[in-house]
Amino acid sequence: MAHEVKLTMDGLLINWLKDVGDAVSASDIIAEFEADKATVEIEAGSGGQLLELRAEPGDELSEGTVIALIGGADEGAVSAASEAPEEAAEKHEKLSVKDGAGSSNGQKVEADGRIKASPLARRIAADKGIDLGRVPGSGPGGRIVKADVENFSATPQLPPLPTAPPAATVGQATWGKVPEADVEVTPLSRMRRAIADGTVRSKSNTPHFYVTVEADVAPLLALRAEINSALAERGIKVSVNDMLIKALALTLRAFPNLNTHYYGDRFVRHERVNIGIAVALPENGLVNVVCHDADKVTLSEMAEANKAMYERARAGRIKPDDIRGATFTISNMGPFNIKEFSAIISAPEAGILAVSSAQRVPVVLEDGTLGVGTRMNMTLSVDHRVSNGAEGAQFLNHLRELIENPLRLLDLSSV
Repeated sequence: MAHEVKLTMDGLLINWLKDVGDAVSASDIIAEFEADKATVEIEAGSGGQLLELRAEPGDELSEGTVIALIGGADEGAVSAASEAPEEAAEKHEKLSVKDGAGSSNGQKVEADGRIKASPLARRIAADKGIDLGRVPGSGPGGRIVKADVENFSATPQLPPLPTAPPAATVGQATWGKVPEADVEVTPLSRMRRAIADGTVRSKSNTPHFYVTVEADVAPLLALRAEINSALAERGIKVSVNDMLIKALALTLRAFPNLNTHYYGDRFVRHERVNIGIAVALPENGLVNVVCHDADKVTLSEMAEANKAMYERARAGRIKPDDIRGATFTISNMGPFNIKEFSAIISAPEAGILAVSSAQRVPVVLEDGTLGVGTRMNMTLSVDHRVSNGAEGAQFLNHLRELIENPLRLLDLSSV
């Protein structure tokens, strides 16, 4: 039985990386898909032959949609037989190309003489009785895609008559109208639209409250240096953020109520601790990748997995599991020399931790004298429907205790 490749999220199909008839393994990337906040790579999920592509680049698709079939060569024969209506169209394509038909459209031709067209475009053309030799292709290399066939008309459409621009009204302005000069107008990308919608919805509907503490990070930085020295031969480098994620995950295990999602009529408390990590992308983008089971994985495993996710995110090559399943989120602006900030909760999560930069500051030492220490502010944003100020304060104090005594991060996970 053929394997169905299904989408696990809503979004836009960008590109097919494999074609019908190609042999694929389960881990092969067959398509690129744009979800709300990331470009996601779609894996085949099963080895075999790519039998059918059921979607077109540019199609808006919903979660659960079957976009491709993968199976054995015998199943490919069955699939081809089930698409008999297309055979006549393909034969006609070859004749049309041979006779020179359609050449005015500048179409590209496959090695077997067929006009380049997607399987879906061929099927629609066959159903509608449209000669592909007459359809201009707008896809890569002149390839005919779904929209070309759907928008094709055998009767040429005359261009609309030009109309005079409306007279300018001097001294009047309309609210929301974009000025026509001295500005650059940029349409919202899918990512920016998703960020805008998500943050407005969360900030408007989630009753945030905030708790801030200052932590001494000198012990954590010292331990990190020792760990990285020990891991140098393996080519692994643990970041400060990796250690903060570990501390946050162990704190969530101690305060499971904050590992809860709020859904209006119920609370859902998660057994697994999956930390969402805010990653800044080029061109003002932002995506949350997910460190799964952060309370259980070792620091070295976490460092390798997180680094790979960051690289995929910034290259626009995210895998579905990279952005799925977060139970709580951390936003670390340490590299940007920020003293303090608060973050917007990623609903339906119960909270988010905002981490500022570690800075050398004057401190009062235990003997009452002045000295210099390395301090870092952390602000916890909490959904007041899930928790309260007392629990938020206890949570942050526990987190600070782990950071200032970082050997405790290794009690339950080896390096």
